[in-house]
Amino acid sequence: MMARSSRSRSAGPQGAQPIPVEQENIVDIDVAAEMESSFLEYAYSVIYSRALPDARDGLKPVQRRILYMMNQMGLRPDRGHVKSARVVGEVMGKLHPHGDGAIYDAMVRMAQSFSLRLPVVDGHGNFGSLDDGPAAPRYTEARMSPAALAMTADLAEDTVDFVPNYDNQLLQPAVLPSAYPNLLVNGASGIAVGMATNMAPHNLREVVAAARHLLAHPDADLDALMRHVPGPDLPSGGRIVGLEGIRDAYASGRGSFRMRASIEVEKLTARKTGLVVTELPYGVGPEKVIERLKDAVKNKKLAGIADVVDLTDRKHGLKLVIELKSGFNPQAVLAALYKHTPLEESFGINNVALVDGQPHTMGLKQMLEVYVAHRLEVVRRRTAFRLQKKQDRLHLVEGLLLAMVDIDEVIEIIRSSEDSPQARERLMQVFDLTQVQADHILELRLRQLTKFSRIELEAERNELARLIAELEQILASEQRLREVVGEELQAVADEHGDQRRTRLLENESLGAPAAASAPARHAPGSPDEALMVADTPCWVLLSTGHKILRTADRTPVTPGDRRRKNDALLSAVATTARGEIGALTSSGALHRVQVVDLPTVSEPSAQPDMSSAQDAKTLVPLDRGESLVALVPLDQVIALGTARGVVKRVRPDWPLNREAMEAITMKEGDRVIGAAPAVQDEDQLVFITGAGRLLRFAASLARPQGPSASGVAGMRVADDDTVIGFGVAPAGSDVAETDVAGIARPALVATVTDGDPDLLGGAPGSVKVTPLGEFPVKGRGTAGVRAHRLLKGETGLALAWAGAAPALASSKAGVARSLPHEFGRRDGSGVSVDAKIEVIGAGETPEPVALSPQHEDGVEVSAK
Repeated sequence: MMARSSRSRSAGPQGAQPIPVEQENIVDIDVAAEMESSFLEYAYSVIYSRALPDARDGLKPVQRRILYMMNQMGLRPDRGHVKSARVVGEVMGKLHPHGDGAIYDAMVRMAQSFSLRLPVVDGHGNFGSLDDGPAAPRYTEARMSPAALAMTADLAEDTVDFVPNYDNQLLQPAVLPSAYPNLLVNGASGIAVGMATNMAPHNLREVVAAARHLLAHPDADLDALMRHVPGPDLPSGGRIVGLEGIRDAYASGRGSFRMRASIEVEKLTARKTGLVVTELPYGVGPEKVIERLKDAVKNKKLAGIADVVDLTDRKHGLKLVIELKSGFNPQAVLAALYKHTPLEESFGINNVALVDGQPHTMGLKQMLEVYVAHRLEVVRRRTAFRLQKKQDRLHLVEGLLLAMVDIDEVIEIIRSSEDSPQARERLMQVFDLTQVQADHILELRLRQLTKFSRIELEAERNELARLIAELEQILASEQRLREVVGEELQAVADEHGDQRRTRLLENESLGAPAAASAPARHAPGSPDEALMVADTPCWVLLSTGHKILRTADRTPVTPGDRRRKNDALLSAVATTARGEIGALTSSGALHRVQVVDLPTVSEPSAQPDMSSAQDAKTLVPLDRGESLVALVPLDQVIALGTARGVVKRVRPDWPLNREAMEAITMKEGDRVIGAAPAVQDEDQLVFITGAGRLLRFAASLARPQGPSASGVAGMRVADDDTVIGFGVAPAGSDVAETDVAGIARPALVATVTDGDPDLLGGAPGSVKVTPLGEFPVKGRGTAGVRAHRLLKGETGLALAWAGAAPALASSKAGVARSLPHEFGRRDGSGVSVDAKIEVIGAGETPEPVALSPQHEDGVEVSAK
């Protein structure tokens, strides 16, 4: 129990009279009852007056008061913006008994396109972002958006009830007419006492379609409505994964779903891959994503991320670029990002709203039913209001027409009357008018007594009669009333609706790649290992048109029945998906290339399509006048030949952690012509000059050297001659052998002359294909033998190639060209060709080198 009392002061200073004090009453109050009563009043006030929206218009009281006051202030879309502080002051002073901060916060959210699917306030200035708050109300301006006009339309036609404001001096609408289902379209969120609401936004066109279906079929079930509203449509777009929770929410009012960002895997540069984020989950800002991503990388929860850049701007919208490290599977990294960052978030649906002043948890059908009932009542009251107005006007028009039949007598009655009451009474008696009609006649102006005015009145009478009949028909027929509501809903959807932004996915799996052998730098079972690209065997192919790709596996590449563009191979390196290979240039520079960065054929194929592969020149930095010669393995001995006849076998002693290295030191003016693996001493090295000379000798005559060495003399070349072709023939391939199909697969030499320049347009020249075994083996440093006898008008060779069969010819653009089917003699002439041959390459991949114990790591080991 608690008692309140006070003492009365009976005496003042000495000699003074006692001060009379009014005796106070002592009131005993039960603390439990007082707390219960006060708490219930507070809870009801928060629920009804602040936190929960009305199910009819989907607005909380503060939102409704903002829109009503902006409508009263005339802040329509066709007029200028006014300071937000002015709107806040009007709302606070007249309607909302709370602080300006709550009013401005509500108005800001109503203007944010990333918060509402259909904003109802048109804001001018900084109204904030997902990561930052808005500017102060003295800096921003606002007016109603077109959608707000639909919310407040017909307020003046007795469509809704009005209630007193907080000081009983003004009236405010208890609910807005709401020409569209705002609760579903824009959603709602709020925390009351003991309850909360969280509703997802939806697409206006879909919601209107469902409402119209319910108007036409009041007994429609949930499945029928979900055919029109399959799920939320979030302002930020993105994806919704898993639809079971959505159906639960539509059925019971409670459920959840997962939101995912829209992310695409893109090539940022020739050697870098990235994840480009263009849409984020609802309510998630880019700064929050970046912060969480950096924390996850710092805490070792994420691997494979090199950098993240925010390229968001007003012109192009949201764009986050997450750069990946080489060797990481983009899909696996993406799955980890969904797990550890806000790129995937859950949305819990809790559809709580006020129905007749009481909070209810509603499913989709219940929310639509409440709105449809509200809209039917609005249109019914508006129709009754308009009907009364039309009937009143028709009554006046009929009175005017009666008076205008004998207007002279009307004027005489008015002139002869002592005052207005007497004139009114005499008009009512003479013309059988009502008091309203007589008063209206007395207020007529002389200009309304013309003949044209009478014609207008008759036309107006007929039009009023027609409108009254239509309005009466609407009020008399429930079916017609529903049709009107449906037509108006469709008109609003056509005017304000747009396409769906959010993709709905029943299920989306991002599986990690198959188990792979991780590099030594990662411990087995580490978090990084699951993100790695599987280190499977593959081929890296470089076409004569400098197109490069990586195959899905080590399936041998063979020529098919029909030639493809860019199918002639300049190099084919057997490697693994996480390996490294070298790109050798004409200047003798060797650049490291990460195999994982290369474009990949998705399916195993013996004939990969090279036409859409990546241009190899984008992977290798080339100086002016420098060209790409070949791709070579970094773990095997390679042989290279230069234009001046220098040969070098290079040991794989490449410096670690260097992107570019020197494979040979050359004299000024020299350049590398060709290169290929030459592990076995029995491999054959072949030089071909422009004058038609060929030299072949065993690789054992050129011992392997380190990368910085300058090589040894390979072929003696005349001063007016130069090497135009260099190749390596595997050991034993100079002897023609037959495969299981009985087809000979020897090493071949192909030579093409430069044609006759005296002929009109220039002749395409002649071509000859000869088995390498036709040419004798000579010593290193000699001039070789003649490989092609030149015909009249031919000055030399334009092209020469040596390698394992089969050989394929094409143009520089990769278009196939034909080679002779029959072999020519060693010193014979070629056969004429119809189309110019510009490049020759291998037609299939070689057998991968099987290293013996004497050739560990591609280097010959001497026995001791």
